[in-house]
Order: sequence, then C-alpha cells, then structure tokens
Amino acid sequence: MKAALFYAKEDLRIEDVAEPVPGPGQVKVKNAFAGICGSDLHVYYSPEASGMDFTTPHPVTGAMPPQILGHEFSGTVVELGEGVTRVEVGDRVAVWPIYYCGTCAACEKGLYNACRKIGFHGLSSDGGGMAEYTTVPAEKLHKLPENVDLRLGALVEPMAVAWHAVERSGVQPGQTALIAGAGPIGIGVWFALRAHGIETIIVSEPSDARRAAIAGVGADILVNPITDDLAATVADATSGRGVDVAFDAAGAGVAVTSAVANLTPQGKVVIVALHERAFEFNPTSLVMAETQILGTLGYLPEDFDAVIKAMSEGKYTTEGWVAEIGVDDVVATMAELRAGRGMKVLVAS
Repeated sequence: MKAALFYAKEDLRIEDVAEPVPGPGQVKVKNAFAGICGSDLHVYYSPEASGMDFTTPHPVTGAMPPQILGHEFSGTVVELGEGVTRVEVGDRVAVWPIYYCGTCAACEKGLYNACRKIGFHGLSSDGGGMAEYTTVPAEKLHKLPENVDLRLGALVEPMAVAWHAVERSGVQPGQTALIAGAGPIGIGVWFALRAHGIETIIVSEPSDARRAAIAGVGADILVNPITDDLAATVADATSGRGVDVAFDAAGAGVAVTSAVANLTPQGKVVIVALHERAFEFNPTSLVMAETQILGTLGYLPEDFDAVIKAMSEGKYTTEGWVAEIGVDDVVATMAELRAGRGMKVLVAS
C-alpha cells in the first residue's frame, strides 16, 4: 500500500509498504481521510523544536522513523484482532491517537494528554492515517454516528484540541471571547465557543483568505490586526469591558500580548498554539488586572465524545475551509501550508 513516510527533517517520502495485520486487542482500519496538522509541519520542518525526539525509539511505543504520518484521521474497521469485542467490522470511526506511559505525574492525574512521554499514532508509532490501512488498539476508536461523515470524522481530532481549550477556559454563556488566528484550530475554537453558547466572538487574523474562511462558517466580528484597530473593535463589542477570555491560536508573540491587553479584569488567555520562537513579555500586565494565562494541550477521550456529539447535532461544517488531496501531493501541500496558503487539508486514502 502507498504511504507518506517521515524519515528526517524535510525528508518525507511516498513509498509502498506492507499492509499491517492486527495483533491481539487491535483492529485494522481502512483509512478514509487524514488531516495535515500544524504538528506535522513542526515535525517536518523543525523536528528538533517539536518537543519530540526522533533519534531514539519512542519510550512508550518503541517506534522511530521512518514513520507513517497522519494522527488526525477517520476510517472503517475492516478486521478485528484477537479478543476485540467493543467494535465490529464495518464501524466508522475516529481515532484517539495518544499513547501514554501511565506512570508519570500527569498520567497519575488522568491527564494522559500531558504525559511526559506522550506519543501519537501517526507521529511516533507503527502506522498512521496517511496510508491505505493502519492498525490501532481497539480502545482508541470512537464510533461515528450515521449523520457524521468520514470527512467530519477526520476533523474530530483537531476540533477536540479546540474543544479542550474552550473547556479549560471555563467560559460561560453570555461571556465574550477573542480568537487570535483563524487557521484550523482558530476555526475549531469558534465552533466550540458557539457550541458552548458564546455569541460575541471577535476574530483577529491578518490573512484575507483565512478571515474569509471563518466568515464563511458564521463569524461576524472580524479584524485585520495589521490594518484595523483591534482594541477599538473589542471595546465596541464588549461595551468597553474587554473580553472574558482570549485564545492564542496563532503561535505568535504579538497574539499573546494583544490578547492580554484586551481582556476584562480577571480575564484569561488560553495558549492553544505551539510557539517556535520565544518573545519578550512583561508579566506586570498580568498583575495589574489579575489576569490568568494558561496552556492547553491536545485532548482527552471525553473531548472526542463531546465533539462527535456536537457534530451529530449539526454544529460543525466542512464547507468552505476544508480541501482534499491525494497522498502523492502531501509534500507540496506541506510547503503551501508552511507558507500560510490554504486552510485545512485532508489526505484522501
């Protein structure tokens, strides 16, 4: 079968590999769609800064490159390994891709998304979504309802990142929010905020194409932070109070500092994006308004369930911001996404 294999920095090859066979407790999935994630770009272009070590076997999975990519994906169960009873052949599924050690301080708290040895199916495991088939432990599968198609199913993972961030923020109906960055995670935060009952959402995004994409799904307070007055827009939308919560989905220092500046007293900034570069920040601005900054990483299985439920209720759409490619186009598409061109891209198997 054809697969996209990561070997090393800027070395991604489309090759033929053997079809996997499910072992005990595993299932074989015929992959449908796999998203290209910002994490894939970090790994491809700067693995040394990705927080993952590809030079030694992964401490949980034992895997190392070459690695089939694709950790946000959907598919159909086609074969069951010994002892599998919780799913059946023919089930349509999304895959919770996290591998965790079970013994670190985070795991002891049930925070498997923050495991100190965290791994991902499709980044640091045997197999991934950017191939015709993969095998995964059966307990990682989340069944999709009939009215959630496989394209949406491949978006459960990135949308769960955003959902987890909104849950962590504690935002409540009637409050207000700012999203810095209207890429896929920014759009996911918008969907999640709307599903949580938040109506006043300001989106700050310098890209015309990305502002148009998020406007297409319903966002109506849009700011170009380079040419527009973000502070004035926030003041107008919140009657001068500032937003209750702001989300950094941009991964840029200015997104964080501008978010802090536009919060209401005791407001929160939630860092969702990965930052490749450090930036200068004076924490006195936090003291003066009792501001909180918190980080959020990945998702838990319950976030997958919540997103799938919201999808079944019609709260998500792929229209206008999701494109499809074949596996042969992955390398070229990564370059386009790295350059800031395009939104969410799904690799069709």
